[in-house]
Amino acid sequence: MPSWTMFTSVPQETGQQVQPYLFFDGRCEEAIEFYKGALGAKVDMMMRFKDSPEPVPPGMCPPGSDDKVMHAALRIGDTVVMASDGMAGGKPEFKGFSLSVNAANEAEADKVFGALGKGGKVTMPLAKTFYSPRFGMLTDRFGVGWMVIVPQAM
Repeated sequence: MPSWTMFTSVPQETGQQVQPYLFFDGRCEEAIEFYKGALGAKVDMMMRFKDSPEPVPPGMCPPGSDDKVMHAALRIGDTVVMASDGMAGGKPEFKGFSLSVNAANEAEADKVFGALGKGGKVTMPLAKTFYSPRFGMLTDRFGVGWMVIVPQAM
């Protein structure tokens, strides 16, 4: 049986970190597979509602959601992004933030931007800017905002 300690994905000795927690409202497993392909994400752990060691509170998700994702931890590079189906109501909303991906070079930026953009919407095409040789913004097919940047050499 999974342990609740798996929900803490950062060892105590590493200190304070801020990690994004995305609620896909019923499309979490689809999103995980997408990010595995687009970003090379690795699944550190995943627990379905049916695997919860305690009963899921009534009304937390609609009937038939046993196979939905209660909690997942994805490793993208050195970052852990946590994810869930949340209330599994089918209407995820991601507003007021974007996730930013640093690419090692322009070719990698092009690759990542293209992969994340499949089925999504480009809000600022990849281009050279005064602060980066390559920067662009998009919203992926799940509604998550992304910024892809090649950091400027100092």
